[in-house]
Amino acid sequence: MASSLFLGAAFLAFAVRRGLTWLHIFQQEEYDGPRFFRWMAAARAFDKRATLPLLACWGAALAAPDFATHAKWAAGLVLLAVAAVEDNPLKAAKKKLVLTARVKRILSVALGLTAVYAVALALCPAAPAALLPFWILGVQALPLALVVANASLAPVEARIQQGFWNEAHDKLLRLAPTVIAVTGSYGKTSVKHILAHVLGCYHPTLMTPGSINTPMGISRIIREKLTDAHRFFIAEMGAYGIGSIERLCRLAPPDFAIITNVGPAHYERFKDLATVVRAKFELAHATVARGGRVVLPSALLGYDHARDFAAANAGAVLLCAGAEGDAGPGAADATGATGATGAAGAAGMTKPSVRVLEAGQDLSGIHARLLYQGQEYEVRAPIHGMHHVDNVALAFAAACGVGVEPQRVVSALRSLPQIAHRLEVKPQPDGSVLIDDAYNSNPSGFASALDLLDLYRTSGRRGVLVTPGMVELGTLHDSAHAELGARAAACADVLLAVAPARIPTLVEAFRAAAGPDQLVVECADFASARAWLAANIGPGDAVLLENDLPDLYEKKVRV
Repeated sequence: MASSLFLGAAFLAFAVRRGLTWLHIFQQEEYDGPRFFRWMAAARAFDKRATLPLLACWGAALAAPDFATHAKWAAGLVLLAVAAVEDNPLKAAKKKLVLTARVKRILSVALGLTAVYAVALALCPAAPAALLPFWILGVQALPLALVVANASLAPVEARIQQGFWNEAHDKLLRLAPTVIAVTGSYGKTSVKHILAHVLGCYHPTLMTPGSINTPMGISRIIREKLTDAHRFFIAEMGAYGIGSIERLCRLAPPDFAIITNVGPAHYERFKDLATVVRAKFELAHATVARGGRVVLPSALLGYDHARDFAAANAGAVLLCAGAEGDAGPGAADATGATGATGAAGAAGMTKPSVRVLEAGQDLSGIHARLLYQGQEYEVRAPIHGMHHVDNVALAFAAACGVGVEPQRVVSALRSLPQIAHRLEVKPQPDGSVLIDDAYNSNPSGFASALDLLDLYRTSGRRGVLVTPGMVELGTLHDSAHAELGARAAACADVLLAVAPARIPTLVEAFRAAAGPDQLVVECADFASARAWLAANIGPGDAVLLENDLPDLYEKKVRV
């Protein structure tokens, strides 16, 4: 009995440590069981550390009856040893496990299920050789215990979340700020940042910080931060499928909306761009239903759904046209895009409210000449990346649309702070420059970042690109990375490819287009890349950090 209790206790100690490891990934997969299991299969993340020694114990117990009496002690020691060397995601992780109340509930229920299983095995009178396979099964089933625990808690979580939702919704209706909602495949966080700065220069303004864009994230900001002094509340809204934004609009009914663009970010979730358009335009439909207005890039009118919406709601749509015209997506295909001709024709239905006449950037930031209501405005903002010209134009249209005078918008933009981790230029003490684009993960932004690196490179600096590539592009993964790899060869002297097995087409395209003096360094992880930079970067170098991966993409989980 003593050996059984020891093995049961060792198994529970192992389950606690390994449970944190699995829960760390489960949290990054947004508590989505199927996505979690797909990640496990793709990463081949099945326990080996404990299973292989336990299999050895089982084999020894079968082969040597004398050892059978010690098999439980040996198995317990194996589990304790593995638990002792297990990484702690609360400390040793890039994006650490956050022990939210929900995480604690999931872990408690999962460990409760595991404890019942362990006690049943410990009290079973069967021989060790017969029981060891069930202990191994328990080791392998720990991820399943987390998913089952999460599913069993769904009614509880729904009640808790509904309570937070109701509290936030009621507070928002009571205080009645002007609600401005922002969505898009990418650029929404940057547009939110720019608009919040402009409005905040003249009126008390609250925005959802960082990339918070889910019902519970928005609810928390409303509950904890919104006051009766705030005139504007700017909420970023993320889409994780059809209906996501519609639900967010019920939480925070929008008076004004901005849709930044549609692109292949999260293509893996949506499968085609036509579905992305429908998901994003849930915001537009909810806004006009309340008598509000919507800011759209003219390029979106290349999609049937967007064009039909603009035609039906011409008086409520403010269009922003880029300096290169209204050309939208490419020729008509299964995505639902109708191409440049369709976009240009649809733009004729609604004259652009803001047009970018010309734009450029230098080392001090971006500049543009905007046409608004027949008058030109010279705009300058101390942020970098030509893709931000469109973001500034969208924010300009929105700020004017809610009543800020255009010249005051121009004045506010001159003091716009850099956007953290989104082409944030950081001069280093050693004389080098770090271009921090760690939160970027879309082809358009990647290309814009390369252009900025090239700007530094042509000013006499060596250009170094550090990237693990992009995620969630689905079937576009290889082609998008190949295109950017070739483009990178024209903008960078050195490519540090992080986790290169993820992005073979980018590495191959860079090598194919690179000259004899350009260098490719393959780095297993960011730690290896940082070590190379520390040893090789000096005054005059410019380093572009393009995207950073969460642990489940970059780090091979050792189990």
